[in-house]
Amino acid sequence: MNTLVAVAIAPVGVGEELSKEVAKVIQVIRESGLPYHTSSMFTEIEGSWDEVMEVVKQATFVLAEQGIRTEVVLKADIRPGYQDMMVSKVEKIDKLLGK
Repeated sequence: MNTLVAVAIAPVGVGEELSKEVAKVIQVIRESGLPYHTSSMFTEIEGSWDEVMEVVKQATFVLAEQGIRTEVVLKADIRPGYQDMMVSKVEKIDKLLGK
């Protein structure tokens, strides 16, 4: 079943600068081979439920296994029969806006 998630995985209690830890998380997501898009606050990942959740788990544990308290915020869109939602949803809005 195709699933699109928006996930934010962040370390807690490591100070103000989080970029090194966030880079480790994004590296796991990139290496998964699943389609993804990273923005300033969330990363969207698309695939089957099991694939996406496994990537979220691995990306979370890359920090947690280093003893870093880790916070996860996740939003999921499970839509049977649809593919490529990460792109098609944006294209629909762009079309309505005349872009």
